[in-house]
Amino acid sequence: MILVLEHGDEGSLGLVLNRPSATALADVLPDWKAVADDPAVVFVGGPVSPDAVIALARGAGGAGWVPVLDDLGTIDLGGDPTLVAADLTALRVFVGYAGWAAGQLDDELAQHAWFVVDAHASDPFAADPAALWSAVLRRQRGRIAIFASCPEDPSVN
Repeated sequence: MILVLEHGDEGSLGLVLNRPSATALADVLPDWKAVADDPAVVFVGGPVSPDAVIALARGAGGAGWVPVLDDLGTIDLGGDPTLVAADLTALRVFVGYAGWAAGQLDDELAQHAWFVVDAHASDPFAADPAALWSAVLRRQRGRIAIFASCPEDPSVN
């Protein structure tokens, strides 16, 4: 499940929302653990730049805030979490991201390689990220919803 953060002439960038890692956020960014949503782990945001860190947050903004959609945005983890914690209601930290070169995602969409659905406000901070993909598909209308019941490994179907 990918949330696209940027899409433009130079390419696209998104975060995989349903891949929590085994690394506890407290082990790598202990000051931010207090504002993190459960599971409070580092998420694998995608295969591009595995050393890059992107924090996705919900809140009122403030210093280091870059809006994405409504009260959802990215936040600079280099700042002091005590100064922005009161403005945040949710936080997830991702290493790496999903990326596409200029025109690549558009080509993949034209080939129907992706399901494009609207995100719900709760999706980026789902309590059970492993179940997010099927939950999002299940709430769709029409034929897409049938994919919610597909096994993770289609060869066992």
